[in-house]
Amino acid sequence: MIKNLALLVIALLLVIPGESQNLIKGSITGLSQEKLIGATVRLIGTELATASDREGTYLLSDVQNGFYTMEVRYVGYSTLTKRIKVDQNLEIDIQLKQSPIISDAVIVKGTRANKKDPIVYSQISEMEINSGNRTQDIPYLLNMTPSMVVTSDAGTGIGYTGLRIRGTDPSRINVTVNGIPYNDSESHDVYWVDIPDFISSVDNIQIQRGIGTSTNGAAAFGANINIQTKSLSAEPYAELHSTLGSFNTLKNTVSAGTGLMNDHFTADFRLSNLSSDGFIDRAFAKMNSVYFAVGWYSKKSILKATVFTGHELTYQAWGGVPAEMLENNRTYNPYTYENEVDDYQQNHFQLHWSYQFSHDLNFNMALHHTSGNGYYEQFKEDQDFADYLINPIVNETDTIFSTDLVRRKWLDNKFSGAVYNLSYSLNNLDVYVGGGWNQYDGDHFGRIIWAQYASNSTPDDDYYFSNGLKTDFNNFIKANYSLGKKINLFADIQYRMIDYTIDGRDDDQRDLSQYHKYNFFNPKGGLVYTPAKNHRLYGSVAVGNREPKRSNFTDARPDQVIKPEQMIDFEGGYGIKSNKLTTSVNLYYMDYKDQLVLTGEINDVGSPIMVNVSDSYRTGIEFEMTWNPANNLLWGVNASISKNKILSFDEYVDDWDTWGQQLVSLEETDLAFSPNLIAASRLEWKPLTGMTMRLDSKYVGEQYLDNTSSQNRMLDAYFLNDFMISYERPFRSIKNVRIFVEVKNLLNHQYESNAWVYSYFYQGARSQMVGYYPQAGRNYLIGLSLSF
Repeated sequence: MIKNLALLVIALLLVIPGESQNLIKGSITGLSQEKLIGATVRLIGTELATASDREGTYLLSDVQNGFYTMEVRYVGYSTLTKRIKVDQNLEIDIQLKQSPIISDAVIVKGTRANKKDPIVYSQISEMEINSGNRTQDIPYLLNMTPSMVVTSDAGTGIGYTGLRIRGTDPSRINVTVNGIPYNDSESHDVYWVDIPDFISSVDNIQIQRGIGTSTNGAAAFGANINIQTKSLSAEPYAELHSTLGSFNTLKNTVSAGTGLMNDHFTADFRLSNLSSDGFIDRAFAKMNSVYFAVGWYSKKSILKATVFTGHELTYQAWGGVPAEMLENNRTYNPYTYENEVDDYQQNHFQLHWSYQFSHDLNFNMALHHTSGNGYYEQFKEDQDFADYLINPIVNETDTIFSTDLVRRKWLDNKFSGAVYNLSYSLNNLDVYVGGGWNQYDGDHFGRIIWAQYASNSTPDDDYYFSNGLKTDFNNFIKANYSLGKKINLFADIQYRMIDYTIDGRDDDQRDLSQYHKYNFFNPKGGLVYTPAKNHRLYGSVAVGNREPKRSNFTDARPDQVIKPEQMIDFEGGYGIKSNKLTTSVNLYYMDYKDQLVLTGEINDVGSPIMVNVSDSYRTGIEFEMTWNPANNLLWGVNASISKNKILSFDEYVDDWDTWGQQLVSLEETDLAFSPNLIAASRLEWKPLTGMTMRLDSKYVGEQYLDNTSSQNRMLDAYFLNDFMISYERPFRSIKNVRIFVEVKNLLNHQYESNAWVYSYFYQGARSQMVGYYPQAGRNYLIGLSLSF
């Protein structure tokens, strides 16, 4: 396969004609001749882009002969586009006018990293989002970024999906939408299924690996994912998108916007409907969502209300496929009850206000409210009455203590608060002050909706009920100071306070009442050194602290003390950027104290618990390269090589012979679900105007299913290829018509992206049960988009 890929690259290079290479240079100023530093210059439709330096000058090299559209952007100024013909070296000086309105970018500025910060990050632009937006959830859009592994319960990337970055699970990855926390406050998890097709309303995404910069919400122990929704579109538009594919997959999206009316007002709307049968038996998904935003813009302020809501109905595919069935029945689903579904509605309301006191001083504030309500339904056999607060049934001949039943486990929650940030620039100093206050109020309860023997139970009785009330307050200050022309110093200090109360009973009737309070201090610092133009050397150290999640507390033994986790993150790297080639190398060492992991230990009712392990770490090297040998050819590649270890590990294994547990003490072991090698390649060729051909390749190395480094409990490595071809062009009164065909898993590789394992001793021998999550083989998508 590698040989064939190399031959394809060579063949593509051979068909590219040689052309003259030219330079485009010039200065970028305002109307008062002030130098504009950091203005972006790009040739639309190519990878040629740069930024103006400290003198306000820019340079594009290796530009081939042809006609181009040059775009120049700078915050607070109107974007300039200019049609140019290149057949020799050109010198083009640009003057930008101050914009009559400020940019939406100020909303997320306080939580974003930039080139002055010693942070390793990836930026997903609007163009990349639009070209990668098919039917799958956001994790699959991000799949080609470094150190990323994605998975899907249904095997198609639709429905319940997840991601890991550097082996870190979603509960340790901070996600914000317009600077507002999105992680569930109690589980810390991110449920992309709750906002289906949200990607169609996203303008850009930044992924900061490691701890990153201070932000709002859950602590980042692997990455920050910072999402910004649609920015202002000055012109009115309407779009229709339809995609259909394998497994009866169908997505229809309608969106429209007013453009800027009366130089101040704008409104945007989107409606989406998405359905799929899934690769796994009965793992269907039926989802819909709505996005609506209205904004009022002026030269100094933005007032913008954003509403998005989603509803998902998915058949459960959580059980996995037993190992013995993988060969002959890869789509097996252990659930057969007709209504074994997950049904949840989530609504988000955001109100943003931004004010620009001057070009150097900006203030942003947002109020937000999220409400969610839903359940998952289960058929359960032979359930003890006592577990559901039901009295035994005594008749003339017998006493009945159990019954078959159907139950629903509900979550009804609310999340509200406010976030803010203030940015100030003075000469060589940039300062950001930000923070937020957020409160979560969640009810967890269960109801029996049918029972073979009902006894004294009545409809809508709660057989358990508990409430989680959590307040999260944080403040941070970040500063970036330019020490001369080559050195930028960075400092970031965050204080975070958490109050968390749990009241009520768990589903096993245990009393959950408890209270926890944490005060965390999270400092960060580093520097960026620029030895030459377009070279960047950086290093940083950051401290992060993270409170345990709800299940860590509720599943713990009565005598168990759950400690918060701490990580010290060391990052350093070097990058070089030119018009044709961009490369970077990043080294990291993430040192954990008291990381919570599964050891096999159980609580007093037999449920698994997570335990603090004193010393563990992740260390690795991440490499990225983007090569643009010609305007119609792009090759991007990245690779991550890592070690992910627990220094000393005690495993507990159930002993079915004694009804106890056996202790197995191990030396250094590997952290579960942390492949030592992850690599991705994207080869994109534009043989004709409007046509794009893309080959995405992804390799994920072996992953252990638990923390024992056992070869008997692991996922095999896999190598995947996706191929896409698209064509777009204007047609009569339609601004743009785009059609695409995509073949996922081109070589029909059989693989599993996730699994669970349970180990036990029986008759003196160790055995195990494993549930795998197979992913779809070769499958197809075809789509049509119309823009007006």
